[in-house]
Amino acid sequence: MGINGFGTIGLFILGGLGFILIALMVGKLLRPYRPNEEKLTTYESGEDPINNAWGQFNFRFYIIALVFILFEAELVFLFPWAVVFADDDLILATNGFWGWLSLIETVIFVLILAVGLAYVWANGMLTWLRPQAPISSFSSKVPKELYNQINKKFS
Repeated sequence: MGINGFGTIGLFILGGLGFILIALMVGKLLRPYRPNEEKLTTYESGEDPINNAWGQFNFRFYIIALVFILFEAELVFLFPWAVVFADDDLILATNGFWGWLSLIETVIFVLILAVGLAYVWANGMLTWLRPQAPISSFSSKVPKELYNQINKKFS
């Protein structure tokens, strides 16, 4: 009495999970742990943090993330198609009809994605606007002439 097909799949799943857990534990044991103030600050999408992490982000960040996910999904569908149809003999072996049909379907798929990209681009949703830096409310009691002399000395 051996292991059936489901048992083999179960063993592969358990082996994969075990490998992941062991790799994570070994990584935690070996990596250095040196937190500092800069490492613990919030960071999002290339912008320096101005307020705490619960502040609102520019909505364009979400639009760009969704467009990125859309084109990543496109690669999931186009890469296997390109690998299979890179062999010219396969298209000829299918009497030409299925090869041309799949080519037409793929062209339609890419055109729909191109129209979506053109729409997003035309509406300016791919333009990233940096937030305005907050104006400091710092007021100095140093005379302006002295302040200018200090600036000249160190510049």
